[in-house]
Amino acid sequence: MTSPVAQAITARDNPLLVRLRKLLRDGAGYRKDGQVWLEGEHLCSALRARGERPAQALVAESAWGRAALRSLAEWAPRVAVVPDALFDSVSALESPGRIGFLWALPAAPDIDGRLASIVLDRVQDAGNVGSLLRSASAFGFTQVLALRGTASLWSPKVLRAGMGAHFALRLIEGLQPADIDRLQVPCIGSSLQASAPLHRTALPWPCAWLFGHEGQGVDPALQARCAQLVRIAQPGGEESLNVAAAAAICLHESMRGADAGQ
Repeated sequence: MTSPVAQAITARDNPLLVRLRKLLRDGAGYRKDGQVWLEGEHLCSALRARGERPAQALVAESAWGRAALRSLAEWAPRVAVVPDALFDSVSALESPGRIGFLWALPAAPDIDGRLASIVLDRVQDAGNVGSLLRSASAFGFTQVLALRGTASLWSPKVLRAGMGAHFALRLIEGLQPADIDRLQVPCIGSSLQASAPLHRTALPWPCAWLFGHEGQGVDPALQARCAQLVRIAQPGGEESLNVAAAAAICLHESMRGADAGQ
């Protein structure tokens, strides 16, 4: 692969920088723009590891002088090099990543009703959503279905919290509750009122786990679609678990049960 010729940018009002600032101001701006901003060495490296090529790399002068980051930037067909202060102006991080990719938003796939999935019902905190995606990827749940009201899956904050999990998942957002009826695998939910303790319950594989709003939980009408409801044992007496923590426990139990059944 021929290394691209780097373009030097020194003007704050350069169209590329203006575009990136707009993407950062609007967490759902990628839907109109058609591209997402991936900031930092980890996210950019995760994209390259998947063999996906970005449209554009932006790299700070200090990073351009480092061989590893220069090589990473050159994975893109177009590279722009900017002074560190200008890079900071398009960064959402307290400690700017010094390198970022603009990547074309992938087309949303159709729902595959056969896949192990997680369903997000109005999970609003971007950090929780990103953590949920990481757990899904780690424990073999390859499809994420986000109902309307859930934090935008490709927003900068969710991308940072996801730490590259996005690139391993089928992500579908903006869904209505009725869309969940297209799943062919059994749905499972957790509830403090459920009688069946999770750690003693045989779980089907594949399945779809439902996780809901941080304060309200899963909508009762959606919960009624569940084939099973389980309760996470909390002998320490806490009233409830953070949704991302609860999800990690549930998904791990599913994976453990699937491995035991093989």
